[in-house]
Amino acid sequence: MMRTLSFLLALLSTFACSRTPEPVRAELDVGELLSAAADPRFERASEPREFVFPLDHGPHPTFQTEWWYFTGTLADASGGEYGYQLTFFRRALAPEAPRLDSNWASHEFYMAHFTLSAAKGQRFEARERFERGALGLAGARSEPWSVWLRDWRVEGDLDGGDVRLVARDGDLALDLTLRATRPVLLQGERGLSRKGAEPGNASFYYSIPRLDSRGTLELEGERFGVTGESWFDREWSTSALEPGQVGWDWFALRFDDGCDLMLYVMRRDDGSLDPFSSGTFAQPGAAPRKLARDDFTITPTARWTSPASGATYPSAWRITIPALALECELEPLVSDCELAISVRYWEGAVRASGTRGGVQLSGRGFVELTGY
Repeated sequence: MMRTLSFLLALLSTFACSRTPEPVRAELDVGELLSAAADPRFERASEPREFVFPLDHGPHPTFQTEWWYFTGTLADASGGEYGYQLTFFRRALAPEAPRLDSNWASHEFYMAHFTLSAAKGQRFEARERFERGALGLAGARSEPWSVWLRDWRVEGDLDGGDVRLVARDGDLALDLTLRATRPVLLQGERGLSRKGAEPGNASFYYSIPRLDSRGTLELEGERFGVTGESWFDREWSTSALEPGQVGWDWFALRFDDGCDLMLYVMRRDDGSLDPFSSGTFAQPGAAPRKLARDDFTITPTARWTSPASGATYPSAWRITIPALALECELEPLVSDCELAISVRYWEGAVRASGTRGGVQLSGRGFVELTGY
């Protein structure tokens, strides 16, 4: 999905090139940020390409923006339900490193978001960090694969081995071991996900829909052993929202019949849905099925208004895909999953229930809402 929170980072260019770090705080809406023109020297995603792993799990410095996005649904021994997000964003401020006499200088900036939610008590906590890509404070590499921002990190073997995911901020902590149980899923046109009509307004996008997840989490002084599943999203691009596009709704769902579903709708300022909205349906033993805008409907069935920002978000949904005979209802694990940080958006775990081909199914997943 187009998760380019990155234009916030463009506002922080003086931070990246200065000699000493300074904290930055400004609450902004994602959709309002995605309208700036990119330096023409950056490479753009224009045509499908061959993916090479583990190389493509690492950074792509010729592109302006990329992200490594982990979300997951977990449960403790007593059945308590949790959701988590750990995301790393890389934003290049220029295609080449600066020629400055300072170890702090960098042409790249990293941002990370970490959230935990718990159904019991309707708890939700969000943290963020910023750091320049200098002095080893933040970065990414292909071999051995690792992405980090200070002591928040994900590292290991995404192609069938163990991956360690670690984040801590005060009494909020997550320590998981992940192992992929599904292969890489190329989104869009063989991994090229078009976001608009303008040439190059696209991203290279792939997912690993299922990673077995086990470890511990800490929330408000309580520590829990947890197990569950995670979803990994990976994108890089040099693109922005086109005129009239104001935000998106993104869905990543894992069903108990073994099927996986990713959908996103781009919303327009006139209330319509952009024709570049799309999705992918995957099931074991079959080729992934690409879904065009007219292949599915997503209908909000409830809404929630944030007491912090006043923004109103959809808070339950009905998804219908006639060609797959799939109908399902989604409800959030926690209603208040608004990240009231530097960039405001809603992202949280959901439960799914419905039918496919007349057979009952249930599932878990994550939803992201921007531009509200």
